[in-house]
Amino acid sequence: MADQTDEEWRKALTPEQFHVLREHGTERAGTSPLNVEKREGTFACGACGQPLFTSDTKFESGTGWPSFYRPIDGTIATTTDRSYGMTRVEVHCAGCGGHLGHLFPDGPKPTGDRYCMNGVALEFRPTVADRP
Repeated sequence: MADQTDEEWRKALTPEQFHVLREHGTERAGTSPLNVEKREGTFACGACGQPLFTSDTKFESGTGWPSFYRPIDGTIATTTDRSYGMTRVEVHCAGCGGHLGHLFPDGPKPTGDRYCMNGVALEFRPTVADRP
């Protein structure tokens, strides 16, 4: 999956997903329905489907993006992002390399980390299916 061409990714993703996941874009703050998602479940990569975060590590950061204090072990990779005149830690899916967001050292205990993720880069999978 990580070796797909841009053309293949464009066919598999929406334009907004492609911009964020493949071009390192950022969605506008407060636009993702995942920002207010409270159900039990798993947040997976919107490109390859790899589980990344569990709902019990999600918290309200007040930033306008879904935030987590710990990923599922081995599911993310990081690089140094020096764009826009600042240095940040960029977070990628370890499975497909898709850009997810950034990591900041201002999160809650127990880790002190804030994985600030683009909601469009994630998909939510509830533990229990919604009932009509």
